Amino acid sequence: MQQLHDVEKQMMKTGALFKGFFEVICRGSDGQVKWKEFCQNLVVNEGLNHILDVIFHADTPVDPWYVGLKLTGSPAAGDTLPSHGGWTEATGYAEDRKEYIEAAASGQSITNAASKATFAISSTATIDGAFVAAVSAGTGGVLMCAADFASAKGVSSGDTLEVTYAISAADDGA
Repeated sequence: MQQLHDVEKQMMKTGALFKGFFEVICRGSDGQVKWKEFCQNLVVNEGLNHILDVIFHADTPVDPWYVGLKLTGSPAAGDTLPSHGGWTEATGYAEDRKEYIEAAASGQSITNAASKATFAISSTATIDGAFVAAVSAGTGGVLMCAADFASAKGVSSGDTLEVTYAISAADDGA
């Protein structure tokens, strides 16, 4: 039993880091950039557990993932798709969440920069962040991560939001 305790101590000293970043560009109906936002996300506990379960417990990977937009309120580590009391999802865009079409990992990072998630805004709203989830609509899947903008941003009908998401993994250097 002592050996297990020693392993747990070592795990607290070293590990992997997962960091994700969203870049969101808002274009007006004229195609001109209205604003840009760059923010780091919180990989929620459910997302971290999913990563571990797929890699080490032979769970089925999610394919595809989806990008969504959020209104005001901040994400928390315990958030899930059915329960994220600190924030609400934005719904003022055409269709559902947008598919996250990522390129193969390179340099311990993966991104959809070559195929951004694009949202056609259909009503005036205040967007305050983004998230990545396992389903295109509803609350029945895994929430991987969510992020807050530095400040909420206004959008109007006719605007387009282009969302790039990159997540990287690294040894924590401990």
